[in-house]
Amino acid sequence: MVKLTKIYTRTGDAGQTRLGDMSQTVKHDLRVEAYGDIDETNSSIGLARAALGSGHGLDETLARIQNDLFDLGADLCVPESDTPPDWEPLRMTQTQIDFLENEIDRLNAKLEPLNSFILPAGSEAAARLHVARTVCRRAERKISALAATGTRLNPLTLKYANRLSDLLFVMARTANLDAGGDVLWVPGKDR
Repeated sequence: MVKLTKIYTRTGDAGQTRLGDMSQTVKHDLRVEAYGDIDETNSSIGLARAALGSGHGLDETLARIQNDLFDLGADLCVPESDTPPDWEPLRMTQTQIDFLENEIDRLNAKLEPLNSFILPAGSEAAARLHVARTVCRRAERKISALAATGTRLNPLTLKYANRLSDLLFVMARTANLDAGGDVLWVPGKDR
């Protein structure tokens, strides 16, 4: 259980931070950047939820995703090790990914097939969901880069980020249904 009694530790004043296993690293460590981008994704989703309103059909799913993103950050901040810690680290599960895939399929079934790329525009909620999607893609790239260094990671962290960005795309399209539909890219329109 998390218990925050003191908000500042002064550890970061010299550019250092602690990971979930209490090991120390630099704030610009790729691992810290990856879970920082996950945190930013979560905040972006919060803004999208505010634009949608609590009664919108996407709100409950987004609330669950925000909680899962804390799980993802917790997974990333505790390095995998041959020497297990004294506690069971929180790790992402296939069930969390299955939930995203089911939501993608459910929402996508209500949408018209795309014959063009779409612009990240339309309603405010859709635009904010597109921002969340692009931040999530950045987090995905950071997790991928971290894995490419040979760092041991739960492979489901990358898989979750990949599926989430897909779901956020479908959710943005869903949010635009009431706003007149997608805003299509017109190649070379203003040449």
